[in-house]
Order: sequence, then C-alpha cells, then structure tokens
Amino acid sequence: MPPQDFESSHYACTINMQSSSRRIGGCVLSKGVLALVGNTPMIELHNVVPACGAEVWLKYEAGNPTGSYKDRIAMSVLDKAMSRGDVSPGDTIVEYTGGSTGSSLAFVSAALGLKFIAVFSDAFSQSKHLTMEAFGAEVIVEESYGKGITPELIERMKDRAMSLCDDANAYYVDQFGSSDVTVGYEPMGQEIADALDCDVDLLCASVGTGGALMGTWQGLVKSGSEISVVAFEPAQSPFLTTGKGGAHKVEGVGVGFEPPFLDRAGLSEIRTVDQEIGFAMCRRLAKEEGIFCGGSTGLNVAGAIEIAKEMESGQRVVTLACDSGLKYLGGNIYI
Repeated sequence: MPPQDFESSHYACTINMQSSSRRIGGCVLSKGVLALVGNTPMIELHNVVPACGAEVWLKYEAGNPTGSYKDRIAMSVLDKAMSRGDVSPGDTIVEYTGGSTGSSLAFVSAALGLKFIAVFSDAFSQSKHLTMEAFGAEVIVEESYGKGITPELIERMKDRAMSLCDDANAYYVDQFGSSDVTVGYEPMGQEIADALDCDVDLLCASVGTGGALMGTWQGLVKSGSEISVVAFEPAQSPFLTTGKGGAHKVEGVGVGFEPPFLDRAGLSEIRTVDQEIGFAMCRRLAKEEGIFCGGSTGLNVAGAIEIAKEMESGQRVVTLACDSGLKYLGGNIYI
C-alpha cells in the first residue's frame, strides 16, 4: 500500500508540519511525536457505579504521550506562540507547575527545540520532577516545608517564575492567563461529542485553572451538545464554595484562588469532594475497572457517581480521567 499523508485537524502551523503520518500494513507510522496527542478513548464505568441512575463515562486522557490531558494545552500554547513569533527554536520558556503541565511543556519543548525552566515544589510527586528532567527541562524547587499544597506556596512559585522570566529574558507560558489554554481543550469536547453522538446530559470535573472544564464544555457546545456543567473542588480547600482555601493533597486542582478560566455563569453547581474519598476511588478504579489514575480523576469519578445517583437511568454523565496513576506511585494515593 502506498504511503498516505494526513494532518491533524485541530492544530496549525508548527504542529501540522510535524504530525504527518503514513500507513504501512495495518500500522500508522507518525513522523512527529506530537501527532500522538489527543483522540483518546471514552470508557463507560460498570463496576464502581450503582446499578441505578445515570451512566458514567470517562474521557481517558492518560492515553496522551505524557499520560495527561495537559499535553493538549502545551501543544496549543506553544504552537500558537511560535506561530505569532513570540518564541523560536532555541528560546527559553518558563512556567510554575505542579508537574503535569510541566511534564507536558517539557515534552512539547523537546519536540519543538525549545528550552524549558519549570518552577516546581516538593509538595508534588517526585515522578513528575523526574519526568520533566528526562525531557531536558531545568527544574527549580520551591520548598513546601511539609505543609502540602497551600495558596502561599502557589504564590511563591508564581513569583519565582516571573522573576526567572525577567532574569533569563524568557517567555512566560502563563497557564493561568493565556487564552490559548481553553482553546487547547476544545478538541476534547469535540471528541466526546463525536464518540457519544452528542448524547451527553452533564459534564463535571474538578478545577485548577478551570481551563479543562470550560474548554471541554465549549467544544461540546460547538458540536451541538446542550449540557449542564458542574465543577468540583477538594473539601479540604473549598475556596469556590466558601471563599476560603486550605492545604490539601490533590495535585493539579484547588489552587486557593479564583480559577481564571472558570465561568461561574455557565455552571449549574459547584460541589466539594473529600480528598480521601477521591483517593479511595482511585484505588477502586484500579482494582475494579482496571483504570489507573491520579487523585483529581478520583475526585472527578467520586463526584460524578454522586450526581449520577440523582439522575435518571439512560442519562449520561461525562467526567475526565485527567492523567495516569503512574505519576503518583509512592505518594498519597497508592500506598
């Protein structure tokens, strides 16, 4: 069979040039590793959900190259920055990160010839630190002093990143402010709509920046789905529901300030989920469904199940499996 070339429909310029592929026999051979991002599967849960109530479906984002949906925004932000001429191969980019966004930025930077400096903390998984370094990133660690993930720690990490941008004349990625973030998540909503023929009643997920939930929702809406949207946060850091953050152990969510991309007007509700219930759900998902995931996914599924119990049989709840449990071995979840 002759080679067949194709391009990703979701990404322009830099990404498209690296994502052409060809088919040999039954295998698709990609000419660029960035072509592997996206088009992840939908999984219906059967064993951890009650017999009655709505169906619960997962968008399984652990299928991305670094095992996280953050690969999507790393591609979106850096591709658009290069298209605008904000950065070029050989330039340095900087971001503060709990490690999942950092791992994705390190991965995409390696593919695009950029240098990446990550401001990280020992409050987050060591495996994420090692992943970023494996992709060639420079990792600078802010101490948590054993207090976990706190608003004060996040603020220190941000200040350090901004200082580094000034010192190194580097490009600040700005995952909490760039409009390219939500755009990067829209294909996730489009993929959900395609997989379920737009038959989705409710989308729910825990929020960090709010970009994943809002971008996925926008992608669903643009695909013709009319749905309700519910946001979750850790009960240990209930900023969205009470205005007061706190220390917690769920990486990637509950940042202790108003998520910049969260559109409260588009939400039906905001709920809290106890982190220990979320961690227990991670372990159940692994043992009972064969789904190996991180803490934010456990929160998402635990919250989605509670909502599904309140809905009718035949309705559908969709939530996000944000990343792989491989990022969290030796931490607070799988012990």
